[in-house]
Amino acid sequence: MGSVGVTIITSDRFADHVTPLGHPERCERADVMQVVAAEWRARGCTVVDPSPASDTQVSRVHALDYQSRVRETAGRSVAFDLDTVTSPASYEVALLAAGAACQGVDVVLDGSAARAAAFVRPPGHHAERARAMGFCLFNNVAVAAAHARSRGLARTAIVDFDVHHGNGTQASFYNDPSVLYLSSHQSPYYPGSGAVSEVGEGPGEGFTVNIPLDAGAGDADYEAVYQQLALPILRQFRPDLILVSAGFDAHGNDPLGGMRMSADGFGRLTAILAAVADEVCHGRMVTVTEGGYDLPALADSLRAMMGVLADEVVLGNFERASGSASRGARAIAQVRENAGPYWQI
Repeated sequence: MGSVGVTIITSDRFADHVTPLGHPERCERADVMQVVAAEWRARGCTVVDPSPASDTQVSRVHALDYQSRVRETAGRSVAFDLDTVTSPASYEVALLAAGAACQGVDVVLDGSAARAAAFVRPPGHHAERARAMGFCLFNNVAVAAAHARSRGLARTAIVDFDVHHGNGTQASFYNDPSVLYLSSHQSPYYPGSGAVSEVGEGPGEGFTVNIPLDAGAGDADYEAVYQQLALPILRQFRPDLILVSAGFDAHGNDPLGGMRMSADGFGRLTAILAAVADEVCHGRMVTVTEGGYDLPALADSLRAMMGVLADEVVLGNFERASGSASRGARAIAQVRENAGPYWQI
């Protein structure tokens, strides 16, 4: 790796985005993130507060009139849809979430750490250019990818292992060959996008890779698709930076997903991606939290991810995932048929 260590970017302000009673994307998720961050601070890890994203950074992804609509919610509780709501502090908190993702990019590009982890809420990958949805206000990882390009990077990869497809992230770069978007997700499921046939368009054709998985997929399925699809595609793309939409709602205990991943499974995925980052882009990798709604599972998954990012655990430390990988095999066959013209997989 080009530099050492991992920096966590987070803030207790992420608890100030308040959702209605019973909403799965609740303030307690931020409390879990702070507990895990404090554990790693006690072990010598650098933990820093984020700065808010600038209007310029946000406008690279979101329409100006949409930014204004979100800004106008400041001080108020507003429902964009049944799932996506604001409280008086939500606008400021959403800017901090996008800013934390951008700060992660700066940390690794400036060499203060090889890797960074933004522990943020609200999540971002469903937010489209002019639409809030799926609990998301600003698309944190997309804003970070656009920020990376503004800093001169030619190629950025976004890998999204949230249980839901990141429709907003895909749309942000669908015709853009400089950003590879690779998503594994439960299908059919919310938000309905992410078919294997969605491969990008125009100059971006081939640079969107969707890996739809049947409900019930577990660690062995995910390990198979990441080893046999994500790893070779990332090696061929050779990004200057890997961004990860780190959603943990594919965990078997998550109330919203229908998958059977374990915390160790997320550690394996992180280790696969970290190994590719070490190989092709000097270790530069930034993870940005997305979903994950069972609090103990969220905590355990964050710890597993951080063990890899902090170089305490590498892929070889994990036992190979056991059990059937039949769902993964079906996904691999479908992706090879659709992405085969663009990648050697």
